[in-house]
Amino acid sequence: MTDRRGRPPHDDQLTPAEWRVVEFVRHGLTNKRIATQLGVSVDAVKFHVANALSKLGLDDKRALRGWDGVSKASALHGKERMMSGLALGPIGQIARTVKDIRSAEAFYKETLRLPHLFTFGNLSFFDCNGVRLFLSQGDGDDAASILYFRVDDIHGAHEELKARGVKFTDAPHMIHKHADGTEEWMNFFEDDESRPLAIMAQVKK
Repeated sequence: MTDRRGRPPHDDQLTPAEWRVVEFVRHGLTNKRIATQLGVSVDAVKFHVANALSKLGLDDKRALRGWDGVSKASALHGKERMMSGLALGPIGQIARTVKDIRSAEAFYKETLRLPHLFTFGNLSFFDCNGVRLFLSQGDGDDAASILYFRVDDIHGAHEELKARGVKFTDAPHMIHKHADGTEEWMNFFEDDESRPLAIMAQVKK
């Protein structure tokens, strides 16, 4: 009888654990913040990052942040990309940093009575009549607000805007997967004054 030990092989470039870490790297999080979000040690995060870099033939985290890969488990995998005709959709989300996410969440939910969509770690989301308000715990600097434009094809939009000379700070990446399987994808770029903007898409199977 063969003794099968260890984890089974994965039919993908990266393991599920590596994909989770890579998505956070592409979102710009530090190893410490990734460890906190995933509930693992910083050493475990470093281990997954090193494995991903080795498998993908990349030099460092900066290269990994710009890597445009898609997990086979994602709803985006295998979908045809838009070749031209980009039209930025309506503003889908506005981000604001707050000093205390629990206090802010209570204020927007109980005082302003905005419909609460979901909370993920130190991130909280509300609906403002179709525009999503995204609160994240940070230094509370209002200058950090970001406008997110909805697009149908986030990878196609990335390629077309990049061809127009837009400077991106990362590759399209999934930041959250809802219980019904809907995926939240984002991609950040800079305006003419180096202030952050983003494109976003919701993807379903």
